[in-house]
Amino acid sequence: MVDISKPDPKILVIRMSSLGDIILTAPVFRNLKARWPGARLEILVKPQFLGAVTKNAFIDRAIPFTGLAAALREVNAAGYDAIIDLHDTPRSRLISLLAAAPVKLRYRKASLARRLFVGLRIPSPALEKHTLDRYLEPLAALGVPVVHPGPELGDWAPGGARAELKQGPLKICLLQTAFLGDCVLTLPLLKKLREAFPDAAVTVVTRPETAGIFAAAGLAAEIIEDRKKTAPSGFAEFRRLAGELRARNFDAVIIPHRSLRSALLAWRAGIPVRVGFSSSAGRALLTHRVPFSWLLHDVERNLALLSPLAENLKSPFPGLRRDAGAPYGPQDGVIAGINAGSAWPTKRWPAENWARLIKRLTAERPGKVLLVGGPGEKDWNAEIERLAGPERCLNLTGKTSMPELMEAIRPLKVFISNDSGPMHIAAALGVPAVGVFGPTTRELGFFPYGPGNRVIETPLACRPCALHGSKKCPRGHFLCMRLLTVDEVFRAAQECRARTRGAAK
Repeated sequence: MVDISKPDPKILVIRMSSLGDIILTAPVFRNLKARWPGARLEILVKPQFLGAVTKNAFIDRAIPFTGLAAALREVNAAGYDAIIDLHDTPRSRLISLLAAAPVKLRYRKASLARRLFVGLRIPSPALEKHTLDRYLEPLAALGVPVVHPGPELGDWAPGGARAELKQGPLKICLLQTAFLGDCVLTLPLLKKLREAFPDAAVTVVTRPETAGIFAAAGLAAEIIEDRKKTAPSGFAEFRRLAGELRARNFDAVIIPHRSLRSALLAWRAGIPVRVGFSSSAGRALLTHRVPFSWLLHDVERNLALLSPLAENLKSPFPGLRRDAGAPYGPQDGVIAGINAGSAWPTKRWPAENWARLIKRLTAERPGKVLLVGGPGEKDWNAEIERLAGPERCLNLTGKTSMPELMEAIRPLKVFISNDSGPMHIAAALGVPAVGVFGPTTRELGFFPYGPGNRVIETPLACRPCALHGSKKCPRGHFLCMRLLTVDEVFRAAQECRARTRGAAK
């Protein structure tokens, strides 16, 4: 361990690119500030990323890298007490080597291990560690405890000034027309929006198939359906919806969906304050852009959209109103629930594995396993039911409305699912959830939210291969799902169920 005797040291972090890696440095700066609140923290970065790093709440200055000689002059003139190289390239190493700072640290990049795995499929324990964990490792040499292990709300300030809203009751629109899981993960944002503006009339715009989620929360004054997937003409539906929104004279719109259509719709409706993510395809049409971080959970990312309007953004899931009883009773003996299907084939754990898991669950505790899914997943779940044995299954695939699906999940003691909407419904209802992740990763921010939930995944350098999944494995081996064992998923389910029993005592 090295000693920095100054109470307010001056520290340089070298991370010149790329945007995703720069975003990952936020916990490093936050932990340094926690150790030395008066420290001056600076970063050496390529000019195209200056706009991003200046929004970090803990970076005091960003130095543009315009060349090796200029960078060395700047670094040596600044008189740093420590330099932390989080880039680890020949250029960053040379800058650190020739700098006059007394303390120099560098993170372990594991680039050789990555090349060997990608090229020759030679595994390495080094690849099991996330880049963020490697970024935090040099802090130990400075005696800096890692009290902030990951990204947090407040790491990155929103771009532009705070939104100016009129005095008096407001009319606010929440525009979320993405998938089921995305809508579930928008509920804490809706809850916080109502808490921050209790007198406001909040309208939610969503698709017909997800309207039930927002209705169950009971927080929207009105729900407007966007029939973009079913209308005879997409252009005519856009015009209809834009006209309907314009007629309501909204004061502000919050747009979690990062699509061009959503931003264009808000702009065409003439809503004066339009808040969305900086990575939105329609960001040029937004009045306020909030930085987007993959390492935050999607709930946290969505809550950050309120930063131009409000403070204190933490919020749990709202309660989801009970619509009716579960579509099964005690006589069915349901001991667990499973959502095995997906619109994306690569998100589906092999059917034989699901069947073996059902057999393990029912052998350990007599009863039936609930199978849920949409109409398009009937054949897939029927095959799982056949392999597991119909006597072990209660198959409601394609037989539940959205309210009925929620009530089917609500009484469960454990719910096992691929990375999809029903998994998030379980988390929102407080049902312990086990996520089976293949082409996607928890780092994308869509893991089941809340303590006690689990994600089962295989650490591979080729993951994630897509944001939502794909029709087939881009590399042809499908190892991300094939390497996940029934034993792993079964143990996770048992642990979740044991915690539920413990909490009930």
